[in-house]
Amino acid sequence: MKKAKIAIVGATGMVGRTFLKVLDERNFDIDKLYLFSSKKSAGTKLKFKEKEYTVEELTEDSFKKDIDIALFSAGGSVSKKFAPIAKENGIIVIDNSSIWRMERDIPLIVPEVNPEDINWHNGVIANPNCSTIQCVVPLKPLHDIFKIKRVVYSSYQAVSGSGVEGINDLENGINGKENKKYPYQIAYNCLPHIDEFTENLYTKEEIKMIEETKKILGDSNIKVTATTVRVPVRYGHSVSVNLEFEKEFELSKVFELLKNKKGIVLKDDPRNNIYPMPVDVEGQDEIYVGRVRRDYSLENGLNMWVVADNIRKGAATNAVQIAELLINNI
Repeated sequence: MKKAKIAIVGATGMVGRTFLKVLDERNFDIDKLYLFSSKKSAGTKLKFKEKEYTVEELTEDSFKKDIDIALFSAGGSVSKKFAPIAKENGIIVIDNSSIWRMERDIPLIVPEVNPEDINWHNGVIANPNCSTIQCVVPLKPLHDIFKIKRVVYSSYQAVSGSGVEGINDLENGINGKENKKYPYQIAYNCLPHIDEFTENLYTKEEIKMIEETKKILGDSNIKVTATTVRVPVRYGHSVSVNLEFEKEFELSKVFELLKNKKGIVLKDDPRNNIYPMPVDVEGQDEIYVGRVRRDYSLENGLNMWVVADNIRKGAATNAVQIAELLINNI
C-alpha cells in the first residue's frame, strides 16, 4: 500500500478518535497526518503510533497543506462548508455526514458491496448511514441471487449514535439525573424517534435507510420502509430485517451466501441460544447476522437479525476501508 498524507476533520470526536484507532490497527501507511477540530477543541493532544499530535483549528487555510485524503466526521454544516474547499485543493474527501449522500454525482460506498463506484468520484465520497452500512452487506449477495422486492427495517440503535451526548443521557438517566440530548429519558426506555420528523411522518433517519439502500445496491425499484428506534445500549446497532424476494429460495442457500460473504460473521444456532447481540460486536469491524429464518406470512419471505458496532463499521472503519480502496490510485 502506498504511503498517504491523511487529514482527520473532527479528530477529537468519538468517530474522529476511532479513525485513529482503526488506521493504526489496519497498519494504514501514513506519510503525514493532520488533525483538525473546532476552535474549542484545538490544542488537544492525540497519540497515533506512539507519536503525539496537536489538533489544529479547522480553517479555510487548513487544506493548503500537503494532503491526499481527508476523513470528515464533524457534522453536516462543517462538511458542507469545508469539503468543497478541500476538493478545490486536490484533496479527496471521505465524508461521514449525511449532507452529500444522495447527490447523484457523489458515490455512496460500502466496500464489500459497491467498491466499483469509487471509479466515478470527483473529489467527494460519502460514507453511508451507520444502520444502512450494516444492512446492505448481507443484502448484497441475497439481492444478486434472489432479487429483493421489498425490505422492512426495524432498528434498535445505540445511544453512541448520538455521540457523547447520547451516552451521557443514558448514564445520567441510570443515575436518576435529567436527560439533555433526547426529548425523553433513554434509560430503561425506547424512543421511536431518531433525528427529526418530516412531513410524511417518517424521521430523517428512516428516510436515510430507505434511500441509501436503493443507491448502494443500485436498484431504485426495491421497495423499502423503516422504523428506527433508540434503545438504552451504549454501542452496537441491531436491525430486524424482513425481506421479500422475487425468486424462490432455499434456506440452505441463504446460509451459504451469508457465511461466505466477506465482512459477515454468521452467528445462528437458536437451539443453543446463539445469536448476535450488541455486547458481541463492540470493538469489532465485522457485521454479525443471525436469527435467519423463512417468513411464512408471505411468498419468498425471509427474516434476519443484523448487529454491528455503529462507531466502527458503521462509521470509522467503513471510511478507512474506502481510503484503502483509494490509496493505490493516488
